[in-house]
Amino acid sequence: MNVPPPPAAALAAETHGHSPELAASQHYPAGALYVVATPIGNLADITLRALHVLRLVDAVACEDTRHTAHLLHTYGVQASLVAVHEHNEARAAAAIVERLRAGQRIAYVSDAGTPGVSDPGARLCAAVWAAGLRCIPVPGASSVTALLSVAGIVGAETTIIGFLPPKGRARQQAWQRCAALPTALVLLEAPHRIDALAAELAAWGSRPVTVGRELTKRFEDIVTLPCAQLAAWLDADAHRRRGEFTLVVHPPAADAAGESDALPAEAQRVLDLLLQELPVKTAARLASAITGAPKGALYQAALARRPPSPD
Repeated sequence: MNVPPPPAAALAAETHGHSPELAASQHYPAGALYVVATPIGNLADITLRALHVLRLVDAVACEDTRHTAHLLHTYGVQASLVAVHEHNEARAAAAIVERLRAGQRIAYVSDAGTPGVSDPGARLCAAVWAAGLRCIPVPGASSVTALLSVAGIVGAETTIIGFLPPKGRARQQAWQRCAALPTALVLLEAPHRIDALAAELAAWGSRPVTVGRELTKRFEDIVTLPCAQLAAWLDADAHRRRGEFTLVVHPPAADAAGESDALPAEAQRVLDLLLQELPVKTAARLASAITGAPKGALYQAALARRPPSPD
């Protein structure tokens, strides 16, 4: 059952009443950057420590000052805001470092979730560390850990990919790297590009993918299905294309991961040459005709090297 978050005023009163006794007695060094996670949708997903830090610091650096001002107002937090986003992060970091050197405490928040995880914040942290100063994480909500926690993947390594390049050769190369990995993969995608991602994932056939849409929000969707069925799942309900997506592609089956290695080296060499100029299906068919290797195995190897374009 979807339970809406409590009214903002009640939430602010509740957290304000409890945060001092649980968080105020802890140590908060001066001259440090506090990297604070904020909710990814459900306003109740804020930690007591995060609220205390946001009230304590001298300023809150943030991705979008208007968005963060609204968020802080929800919790009854008043703070001086400084814009630090992807377009000015390197330049703004120098000013933040100077404030830290003067002994101030500065918090950094992105628009939602944990900064530096496919969000701005990494360059700022790198600059702070390079200056010999401290970055202190204040953990909390993250779409990555939220979906991984319910994906049911047992004992497998996981690679966080985040957002793929939007198009062109950079995207093809990213897919090649993904296909070569024997791990689970965490992908993030915006609603206007989810159809393209679904078309590309279809090449991975029966490999399972756990899809999280609008995580923690009222109309949250979480489903596990074969990669080849993701497009059909989206088509079944127009609402499923709305909102932000997090996807966990489960690790490939052991037998599928070894198919490419079973092909003769000459067949793989010919296939690689053909893939430089031809679509996946054509390259696999011609490589089979030239080398005598099984067309099905060559096709699977070709998919692992270069998933077909959604076009």
